[in-house]
Amino acid sequence: MAEKRYTILLEGLEVTMGMGIHDHERAAPQRVSVTVAMECAYPNVPEDRIDAVVDYDFLRLGIRELASGRHFELQEVFCEAVAALALRDSRVVSVRVRSTKLDVYPDARIGCEIVRAR
Repeated sequence: MAEKRYTILLEGLEVTMGMGIHDHERAAPQRVSVTVAMECAYPNVPEDRIDAVVDYDFLRLGIRELASGRHFELQEVFCEAVAALALRDSRVVSVRVRSTKLDVYPDARIGCEIVRAR
């Protein structure tokens, strides 16, 4: 029987964090939106119980801990940390992570997106 794949989404999680290389970015935390899509593989259609699937609560809490734990110079490094967090669960076969600085420019948002797989 072929494995069953599902994409688990965490969209638009807003965190206030230290991120950036410029003096004004170092002076105060800024709003960052984080979106994650985890492709999960299960041997069968999961039973209707949370322990049968990847629970996205660990991801949400882990992202909040990353955001509050240090200043990130680059969005690329932050995205890599989020991807590594998601891939800790062996059922996650690939992950797409997007971070977006919400307040850098008045007319645009600035972001980074990566895809990582096992």
